[in-house]
Amino acid sequence: MKKPKVLVAMSGGVDSSVAALLLKNRGFNVIGAFMKNWSDAKNALGECSWKDDRRVAMSIASKINIPLITLDFEKEYRKHVVDEMFRLYKKGITPNPDIDCNNRVKFPLLWKAAKRLGSNFIATGHYIRKKDEKLLRAKDESKDQSYFLYRINKDDISHSLFPIGELTKKQVREIAKKNGFLKNFCKKESSQSKGKFLTQKEKP
Repeated sequence: MKKPKVLVAMSGGVDSSVAALLLKNRGFNVIGAFMKNWSDAKNALGECSWKDDRRVAMSIASKINIPLITLDFEKEYRKHVVDEMFRLYKKGITPNPDIDCNNRVKFPLLWKAAKRLGSNFIATGHYIRKKDEKLLRAKDESKDQSYFLYRINKDDISHSLFPIGELTKKQVREIAKKNGFLKNFCKKESSQSKGKFLTQKEKP
């Protein structure tokens, strides 16, 4: 029997890494996808910091023996999220770029890439649950990210998987540590995990 194929968004963080691992352990044919959305931010060496995250994602993908592709969505992110954010700022409106990214970039473009690869599903490391094509709050209320996904449409929900929605952050970190994800099992929280709005100088 052919395994269902899933394209998993892997940022280099612990949540998406564990999501990919769980899906592989459940029998899915997993492909990791690192999304390059922003390249202006630099690390201490003056190198684009997204490359650091991709190196971690590549390391995890190699460890769990899955392929990892890189998807360049920077043009779309700049147009649909960053430019729109500053356009609304000028009108005195304060948007949430994380919500716009999920709705306009991440979910639709990841699914578009998934279909090209013959994937049946896409998956992310968001703390949220799905039931009957409806999104529910995560088991870990302190990490629930339903607010950041409330605008994604029913079609996007239908082919999306959220493997860590039934877990707590502590459990996710324990799984990562147990499986030797030494580069990210204690990694700093992402902006969406903290419910934080991004500024122009911060990495999305």
